[in-house]
Amino acid sequence: MSADAGIVIEKGISPEVMGIDLGGTAIKLGRFSPDGKCHHSLSVETPQPATPAAVLGVMVDAIEQLDPDGKCVAIGVGTPGPVDTGSRVAKVAINLAGWEDVPLADWLEDKTGKPTILANDANCAGLGEAWLGAGRQFDNLIVLTLGTGVGGAIILNGELFMGRTGAAGELGLITLDLYGPECHSGNRGSLEQFVSVQAIRRRTGQEPEELGHMAKAGNRQALQFWETYGHQLGAGLASLIYVLTPEAIIIGGGICASAEFFLPATLAEIERRVLPVCRPGLQLLTAQLGNQAGIAGAAKLAWQVVGAKG
Repeated sequence: MSADAGIVIEKGISPEVMGIDLGGTAIKLGRFSPDGKCHHSLSVETPQPATPAAVLGVMVDAIEQLDPDGKCVAIGVGTPGPVDTGSRVAKVAINLAGWEDVPLADWLEDKTGKPTILANDANCAGLGEAWLGAGRQFDNLIVLTLGTGVGGAIILNGELFMGRTGAAGELGLITLDLYGPECHSGNRGSLEQFVSVQAIRRRTGQEPEELGHMAKAGNRQALQFWETYGHQLGAGLASLIYVLTPEAIIIGGGICASAEFFLPATLAEIERRVLPVCRPGLQLLTAQLGNQAGIAGAAKLAWQVVGAKG
């Protein structure tokens, strides 16, 4: 089989690719076949300080450990920050020391001999959900991850949309309140400043998990908090729906453990704010892949490099 990128896979050999999720505390890796099955996975600690050279060394060692026979034909990597339009350079990697314009794809190709592609980690998580998770029935969807920050991904006509510069899909940075709290991006009142873990801590002095347990126990204040949270999330999503008119919105991230307490309010807010003609059949779903979404999406990118259809 001859691939679009010039890769040749010998007959009789079942090809695999590797998906890698580079995080501030751990690097997760997985080997995937074209049907999306993960045959082997591995997690290693991110070196501290996480300089580019140190991360490269650990990543190469982990790749050799996970694929000692060299069966993988391409590598996809999700990085915690934007990449360039060619999906070759990590422009910035949030929470990693010294990362600015790092040509990680070139470095990995030089060390492994395998074609490599990069994408933002939230984009990879979204692509993973679109390929193997809650979004696999849809061609047009939004994936929003609610965690320490708020990440996102846009899938249009079955393809990851990265925009002209490769930095599209920063859904958590849309403005919700003109005079709201300052955001690390330089914005004020961004959606992230209302629905992230850090925002919840700032507003309540408590952890989302604690508020979830309180809500399960019937605590009135916790239930009221989650209802307000749901309305704020819905208001932010309303703006995105008007622009993208997706078939589905998938909500992921750790805060989703309390989805039962805020998603009804989120849906009600969407229905209140968005014209029915702009949301026909819209589904609001929770993510299915958990912390495996990133490596799955990175693997899907790698299959696109190979030219195989997953």
